[in-house]
Amino acid sequence: MSARELLVFLVLAATSALATPDLSLALSGPESVDSVGNLKIAATLTNRGDETVKILNDPKSVLSTLPADSFFIESDSGSEPSFIGAMVKYCAETAAAKGAYTSLAPGESVTVSHDLGAAYNFTPSGESRYKIAPSSNVFYIVDDAGTVSTMKAKTNASYALKLSGVLSVARPASQKGASKFNGCSSSQKNIIQTAASSANTYAVRSLSYLEEIDGSTKRYKYWFGAYSFGRKGTVQSHYSRIASYDYTRDYAYDCSTCDRAGTFAYVYPSSFGTIYLCPQFWEASNTGTDSRAGTLIHEASHFAIIGGTSDHVYGQSGAHSLAMRDPDTAIDNADNHEYFAENAPRKS
Repeated sequence: MSARELLVFLVLAATSALATPDLSLALSGPESVDSVGNLKIAATLTNRGDETVKILNDPKSVLSTLPADSFFIESDSGSEPSFIGAMVKYCAETAAAKGAYTSLAPGESVTVSHDLGAAYNFTPSGESRYKIAPSSNVFYIVDDAGTVSTMKAKTNASYALKLSGVLSVARPASQKGASKFNGCSSSQKNIIQTAASSANTYAVRSLSYLEEIDGSTKRYKYWFGAYSFGRKGTVQSHYSRIASYDYTRDYAYDCSTCDRAGTFAYVYPSSFGTIYLCPQFWEASNTGTDSRAGTLIHEASHFAIIGGTSDHVYGQSGAHSLAMRDPDTAIDNADNHEYFAENAPRKS
């Protein structure tokens, strides 16, 4: 290495060592509101480091504009509102490849407004003073090579407000009944119908498999962890209800609402029937890993009358790791239900 090359190397190494990612997150909003319809707060994320940071617009983070479960909310008495917002199937790696991130230069901030009335029903917890905080301070970041990692943001103290008056807003009515297509082209309708038929097959086969086992199998253990009669019964009840509804007849599909890259679909669990389809759904294969048919299984499991599952983790590796370390949570995770149904790669 020449002296000049050595000098360049040392300068680059020193610059890299000095570059320190640093995010801070703050919430702001009114001191009091007289209706949940006015309960809108702002989340501000600031890059206090000395390098540009690309942060994925993860639907579970405060950067997402979807009414997702992005906040921890507690009344003075310790009660919490019920979540009525959206549950989303998402892939961080795909979102990174599509450029679905917010880029913050050093010193730059982004502020996202959140309508908490669209995400939470405060009727169960009542009029009160509420403490509000982000449910997580962990963000997905993307480096120049497209690799996804995580970073924790520093947060200020949570803020509080007084809520009175109207405590909930109406959610869309149930769409159970004849299949409906909102804003779907003819080709999209054909794709949905094929996926719906395949999802029916996934549901029936998954239920039949569970009905036939009475102990640990490779497939069950891989996706739901250590076998127990109670946990297996919970999972089986989910698939029994999934299989009781016909994807070609009992659901409505919305093709016009979601344009979020890296997102497959979402539903409002408390409002059975409508599945909102997003860009990644159309790019997926019909069956197999992270497929269109599997996405429909994933979303159906979220509905309260079926399984009421959550999105604790995303992706096959995350779902498998969750099953190994925490089976009780794995049986509540929508991706675990999807991957069990897709069974790709196949496990007996």
